[in-house]
Amino acid sequence: MSIEARLEELGIVLPEAAAPVASYVPVVVHGGFAHLSGQLPFIDGKLVKGRLGEDVSLEQGVAAARACGLMIIAQLKNALIPLDGVERVVKLGAFVNSTADFTDQPKVANGASELMFDVFGEKGRHARSAVGVPTLPLGVAVEIDAIVALAGE
Repeated sequence: MSIEARLEELGIVLPEAAAPVASYVPVVVHGGFAHLSGQLPFIDGKLVKGRLGEDVSLEQGVAAARACGLMIIAQLKNALIPLDGVERVVKLGAFVNSTADFTDQPKVANGASELMFDVFGEKGRHARSAVGVPTLPLGVAVEIDAIVALAGE
């Protein structure tokens, strides 16, 4: 089954790829890998803002991480990388805007990790970091970057 068909089967409609908010590009392809800049969480066209452990619940954080994952896939597609050409999601880096006593960053990051497995199957299993930070760009709750291996590159 193609990835596009899998997305349809899962009822997933990818968001429009977000434009960079500063001086960088969303995707750089080099040496057989796509390196994706940190993606922010858009749900219903609005950024998910706030801090886990303060004004964002764990469930909202998981949904925000999933939204970042959707944006990662949308950025791949926007860069004209065939989704069926994804050989492996190699690594996700999850940054969680959280209070000093919040320790569930890995649970938040699962929102994106589980999405990658749901969409890409075993190719979506990846290495990962999930770290808490005191603030993120534009006040968002989560930011996730990625490294993706590409077939035939």
